[in-house]
Amino acid sequence: MASATNEQVLEVLARIADTDEVRSNPDLALYDLQILDSMKTVELIVALQTEIGVEISPAEFDRDAWATPAKMVADVQKRLAA
Repeated sequence: MASATNEQVLEVLARIADTDEVRSNPDLALYDLQILDSMKTVELIVALQTEIGVEISPAEFDRDAWATPAKMVADVQKRLAA
């Protein structure tokens, strides 16, 4: 389950961020490199809710928890397990 979720999250992230680098570099600094901004983050939250079924309220969104693709995958998996 985890690896399928991992791939799904990275697929959504690659599409929204418009770069496949998120798949090959798990430590890519998404916000520091301006790959994600606030608008893309909202798109990402909506896409993850729709496609994976994870509930993420913008109010509880933690930018640090999504700073890299690896951290984002871990956060989504933790939310799905809760």
